[in-house]
Amino acid sequence: MPYKADKERARALLQTDKEITDSDHKLPVAENILNQEFKAEAPNKVWVTDITYIPTEEGWLYLAGHKDIFNGEIVGYAMGERITKNLVSESLFRAMAAKRPAKGLIHHSDRGSQYCALQYRKLLEQFGMTASMSRKGNCYDNAPMESFWGTLKQELVHHRKYGSRKEAMRDISEYIEVFYNRQRRQARLEYLSPVAYEKKFYQTRIAA
Repeated sequence: MPYKADKERARALLQTDKEITDSDHKLPVAENILNQEFKAEAPNKVWVTDITYIPTEEGWLYLAGHKDIFNGEIVGYAMGERITKNLVSESLFRAMAAKRPAKGLIHHSDRGSQYCALQYRKLLEQFGMTASMSRKGNCYDNAPMESFWGTLKQELVHHRKYGSRKEAMRDISEYIEVFYNRQRRQARLEYLSPVAYEKKFYQTRIAA
């Protein structure tokens, strides 16, 4: 499985991270369609999403992100001082604006109330996405996203002390957009960056 290492990273992250989404609610919950099959044959077929938190001297900064299983690219993200439906919706809107995926994309998240809310479920329906959700309290069901959070914190956040949320937002945006997506090479991507790997995929299809 391409994301076997991500399960190990998710296990390690679980020891230091805290659960920040509320899964103790009576909102509708989607079936776990993905079922830890963390692979896709093309871009924009399977996205995973989650929320994490970053410490600053002003208080927590919450970060929502959407990641493409195919190449590991962070296709959308949003940051704010509160965990709200608008935060995860903004991340989804940014991903949609950037990638314009065809209908049928599998959208996998945990059971947090933000993702189960009617407002968010309507967005998924509007975009033609199929919702999939992790089992309750099982971080391994979303290992690729947990893996990215671990990478972000190990390579950036743990080496910084942010005086303000604005400072952290600027730093994290640069890490995601400039370094992680476009420069950071991954062994599972033939030692290419996520953007370069996607570009190679489309070039190969044109050549064929």
